[in-house]
Amino acid sequence: MNLEKILAISGKPGLYVLRVQTRTGFVAESLLDGKKITVNLKSNVSLLSEISIYTYEGEKPLAEIMQKIADKENKGQAISHKEENAVLLAYFKEILPDYDEERVYPSDVKKILNWYNMLQAKGLVTDETPAAAVAEEVEVIAETPVAEVEAPVKKAKAKKE
Repeated sequence: MNLEKILAISGKPGLYVLRVQTRTGFVAESLLDGKKITVNLKSNVSLLSEISIYTYEGEKPLAEIMQKIADKENKGQAISHKEENAVLLAYFKEILPDYDEERVYPSDVKKILNWYNMLQAKGLVTDETPAAAVAEEVEVIAETPVAEVEAPVKKAKAKKE
């Protein structure tokens, strides 16, 4: 799951996609309603790819946890983040059995499940990493015979002349 350009902005609901960097900050687009906002550099912004969850053995990246949720739910919606704390923690224990129960709070679990469901609703929950997608595309291009690639180019040149 690729979380490279997905942001959580403190004080703003939902998740955002980083669109353009500006001189004074950046422009982000809301996953909830598609509206674009400008965010200055003073705002508290977290990249989802940089967030980790405490376990007894160390820290696990959020992307791994979201992938585990996707695998458990067959890429469908997870349980609602509005469930009772006991239900949420029991569900999270199934996903990540060794999470540190003293440092991971029910509010953290609610955020993770809410974020997962938002990403899933937008179709951003996938197995494929960007590197794998690019490698696959390069393979297809490499396997394409030269004649198939040159034919459209020759036709375009002929139309110009």
